[in-house]
Amino acid sequence: MARQEDLVRLGVGRTLGHVGRTPRPRRTPWSGFILGIILASWGNAQTLPPPGFHHLHLNSTDPAAAIDFYTKQFPSTSKSTWGGMSALKTGKVYVLFNKVSTPAPNEPQTAIWHFGWYVVDVRETNARYNRDHVPLLPLYTGDGDNAVYISSDTWPGAGGTLGRTKPQIAEAKATGVKPAGGAGFAYLLAPDGAAVEYQGNMPAERFNHVHMYQDDPFCAQLWYQKHLNAAVPGRGRGPQHTEADCKVERTPDKSWPALDKDGMYRIPGAGVLFDDVSLNWYIRQGDSPLVSTRGHMADHFALSVSNLDAWVDKLGKEGVRFLPQQQQMSDGRIRVEGLGRPYKLGDTRAIMIEGPSKEAIELVEVK
Repeated sequence: MARQEDLVRLGVGRTLGHVGRTPRPRRTPWSGFILGIILASWGNAQTLPPPGFHHLHLNSTDPAAAIDFYTKQFPSTSKSTWGGMSALKTGKVYVLFNKVSTPAPNEPQTAIWHFGWYVVDVRETNARYNRDHVPLLPLYTGDGDNAVYISSDTWPGAGGTLGRTKPQIAEAKATGVKPAGGAGFAYLLAPDGAAVEYQGNMPAERFNHVHMYQDDPFCAQLWYQKHLNAAVPGRGRGPQHTEADCKVERTPDKSWPALDKDGMYRIPGAGVLFDDVSLNWYIRQGDSPLVSTRGHMADHFALSVSNLDAWVDKLGKEGVRFLPQQQQMSDGRIRVEGLGRPYKLGDTRAIMIEGPSKEAIELVEVK
């Protein structure tokens, strides 16, 4: 609803200053027309339903082999196609594969870190992977060279995070804190150098998250809320920030368990939710800004919308950057499309935008 001061600025609802009298609106010839435009634009932006999570798009030297790998490791998934592209179907979400001639880089670091699945029993899954000689990634504990392969086999997190800093590890040793055992998170190494998380114990196996980095985590959360009407997960990681105070420096202490022996920065962190897929993120780990995801192993992710034109209009008015999309023509020439205009994608249309840390986000029209 429009605020009273906004209406006053338009010449509507201006207080007459008479004590004891009910103020009456003063009408100007254009006030109603202008107010209608403002309220209509505001209302349209707010009433667009949040997008759903549609797909994650990877660059792979051998999509068929990659899909075969994922279907073996995550039995709930299946080989599929979407939009004429090789795909892994996992529930209502797809992982699409673009065939490349040379391995796509994983460095320098982009906003997309890894992705993962819930599993029913993390320890049974881990044992199966060991039997099948699936490459697993160690989680370093922060205690010398020691590492585990399931997070709950080392000290539990502290201070509302999934890790412990060096002082917190020392405190755990001094007070006799023991690993919890049981459920936890773990990682495997998938084709094309993809780090894939599996986390349990959950009621059912499903694709559940894309884990990211952001240059400014709280500012990124506000960006997704403002431009993509994203929901914030129930387990918030601190107070809600505004654009005036969203730039928060990372804490000086790294924590463990971590895929890097030197640990990782977990604070500040934030995230959003599309359908039941979480986009969680920590602050970037290095000092250099994150680079574009395009052309990297994890090229982009896509969200589904029912009215693409309305979203293009909203995002254009809000100054969101549209990214070009290259389409190969029948004669071999490359045509650049997508700069503010939808392009054809399979049997539907799409548009690509750039997120706050140069992550490419595709909006796919799904009626």
